[in-house]
Amino acid sequence: MIYPGNFEHKVGFDRIRELLKERCLSTMGSEKVDSIRFTDRPDTITEQLSATAEFQQLLQFEENFPSDNYFNISDCLNKIRIERTFPEIREMFDLRRSLETVKSILSFLRSRDENRYPFLKRMCGSVKTYPYVLDSIDRIIDKHGNIKDNASSRLREIRSEIAMKTMQVTKRINFILKQAQTDGIVEADTAVSIRNGRGVIPVSSFNKRRIKGLIHDQSASGKTVFIEPEEIVEINNDIVELGYEEKRELVKILTAFADNIRPYIDDLLASNVFLGEIDFLRAKALLGNHFSSIKPVLVPKPFIQWHQAIHPILSLTFEKLPGRKVVPLDIILDEKDRILIISGPNAGGKSVCLKTVGLLQYMVQCGLTIPVRQGSETGIFSGILIDIGDEQSIENDLSTYSSHLLNMKYFLKNGTEKSLILIDEFGTGTEPMLGGSIAEAILAELNRKRVFGVLTTHYTNLKHFASLTEGIVNGAMAFDNHLMQPLFQLYIGKPGSSFAFEIARKIGLPEDILKEASGKAGVKNINYDRHLKDIARDKRYWEAKRQDIRQHEKRLETLIEEYEKELSGAKALRKEIIAKAKDEAQNLLTESNRMIENTIRQIRESQAEKEKTRDVRRQLEEFKAGVIEKTKPVESAAEKKITVLSTRARKLKRSQTEKPAEQPKPEKPLKVGDAVRMIDTQAAGEIAGITERTVLVETGSFRLRVSKDKIERISRAELRKSLKSGHVHYEADPMISQRKLDFKPEIDIRGVRGEEAINRVRDLIDNALMVQHRNLRILHGKGNGILRQLVRDYLATVNVVKSFRDEHIDMGGSGITVVEMDF
Repeated sequence: MIYPGNFEHKVGFDRIRELLKERCLSTMGSEKVDSIRFTDRPDTITEQLSATAEFQQLLQFEENFPSDNYFNISDCLNKIRIERTFPEIREMFDLRRSLETVKSILSFLRSRDENRYPFLKRMCGSVKTYPYVLDSIDRIIDKHGNIKDNASSRLREIRSEIAMKTMQVTKRINFILKQAQTDGIVEADTAVSIRNGRGVIPVSSFNKRRIKGLIHDQSASGKTVFIEPEEIVEINNDIVELGYEEKRELVKILTAFADNIRPYIDDLLASNVFLGEIDFLRAKALLGNHFSSIKPVLVPKPFIQWHQAIHPILSLTFEKLPGRKVVPLDIILDEKDRILIISGPNAGGKSVCLKTVGLLQYMVQCGLTIPVRQGSETGIFSGILIDIGDEQSIENDLSTYSSHLLNMKYFLKNGTEKSLILIDEFGTGTEPMLGGSIAEAILAELNRKRVFGVLTTHYTNLKHFASLTEGIVNGAMAFDNHLMQPLFQLYIGKPGSSFAFEIARKIGLPEDILKEASGKAGVKNINYDRHLKDIARDKRYWEAKRQDIRQHEKRLETLIEEYEKELSGAKALRKEIIAKAKDEAQNLLTESNRMIENTIRQIRESQAEKEKTRDVRRQLEEFKAGVIEKTKPVESAAEKKITVLSTRARKLKRSQTEKPAEQPKPEKPLKVGDAVRMIDTQAAGEIAGITERTVLVETGSFRLRVSKDKIERISRAELRKSLKSGHVHYEADPMISQRKLDFKPEIDIRGVRGEEAINRVRDLIDNALMVQHRNLRILHGKGNGILRQLVRDYLATVNVVKSFRDEHIDMGGSGITVVEMDF
């Protein structure tokens, strides 16, 4: 139940229909927009919302969805149901393109994962496309929509004859024209004209009898006549007859086509309906994405819990106004608080809030996604009843207040526990005391009927009634009483002040009048309004405090989670070290026992000879010293790791443990021809050159400049093995190949800040080194020369840069630095 009849206009849904039609590609989609209807069936709403939400995701994350050739072919198909009827050539062309679009859509959706677009894929289930129909059309028309010459053998013959006779006519009339020019009958610059579809020669009226033939036309002045020479009349007559025969042959071909596809008309109509539904869904999805709309959680009962809800039409209006932005609303209507009474200053956003509720709920139950935040929930109402605006009528003898009372009468009669009632400026239009009393009585009855609703008012008695009555809750539109401007924020749980005296004072009403008005209003009312303002101020303060606490709690939770992960990792690593130490200790103990037993056996066998005993003891001491020396690094490493992990667990910071560094062995100095391996890439090669800090390594077909601390010496055998295993074949490495393809030897850093510019230059040099490109260009512009000097200072520190200079004056001069690499 929707009330009144112009509901859509009052809440702005008529504008939503217009926006949807603007996004439709066909008349079928526009007709679907016109057929949108409010429903309270949960399964229908769920299906419509899910399909729309899936299409929104499709448009956001997929590419190349078919969006061309959405033609309505239902009239054509219904026409050829009748025997001996045929489609027009244009209709056949539209049919072919439309069926091709349906085929592309089905292929697109059916190729996606089964769980990705379940509702859209379900729509494809019963749609059929017949290749036979498309093949039949392709045999008749070409890609431009013209009938092919080979559509039938007779058509080919007819068109061949027409072409031949047309050529004869052209040759003959041009000959006659040249002869007439030679004889002086016509001017030298005269050309053949066309009249009534026939070739004619323009001739002066004085010479018209000098050329035999038929006169088809004359000029407006009568000085020129257009004559068809008698020699070509018969040929032109043949061409006309062939033209009529061609038309009859075309009708014959099209009629045969209609007879062939007539058994498939029902399925073709169904595919056309499917195309219209896709067009309609696409329009809804485009509009939804424009407003960042979502599918809210659907609850099968009257209920609203929206977060960050916005009015879409207001949002669209503000897009054209720089600096303006819609303030989102949080709205809750549930079994505990079914009716929301909103109060606050004029132009504070009360009516916008009311219309937002009406429009968004209507959109949901019409199958449209709505602009709310994820996690929002919405229920289903059996009807939406609204009283907004002035409905006074001279013809019907209705005043403003009378029209409001008629609406209240309708609400009281038809409102149920599943109705959503929206009333703007509740109780106004008559004497405030009496109007407020009537409004309070109506509100009590609506509450007794357990309806859901949003009402706006300025009446104090209604605010009092809401605060004392179960099922009704106050709400306030926030107002900044320092800047004297509305904040357009809704706070539920307290009434709002109208700020009448503050607004009057801001616009400059005399202070003595305001003082007199305060006295007439009474101290009680003034204090009540002041208390409301104090509550609003305190609420904003504590709301800000609560927001800060939430942020701190969120940050604390993140830190605790990180610390717990760190501590868990430290404990696991400690256990691992202890287990490893135990294993090593067990191995040492086993080895020690074996050595001791062997020593005892040798002493016994030698019968305790002093020299032999002394030798055995010496071996045992050496083994003992070896064991002690072997366990020292293990103990040291274990102690260090445990200490580091304990410290990290206490301080809750990430760190890495390091094993005791082994004492480096003295190495021979590197020389040209040594076999080495690059630590980073594991590529092996020979040293081709040496500088103070770098070496030039030749590996495969590349020469790479590498820092000395990034290579290690290897044997010749390891080098040969590495060469055989293909470690140096950079050409076979797809990453290197891709780098070569993507590499550009020039960069543009104009307008880039200094640090970022140096990073880009560094990346260019690294890539050039990788792909072995020697000449580079850096476009930095001229300006004050600061960026140029910064780049060149950096290039001077890079070992692999051989030289750098200004570009030639004709190619940019000092605005470009040319770099030559040293490989």
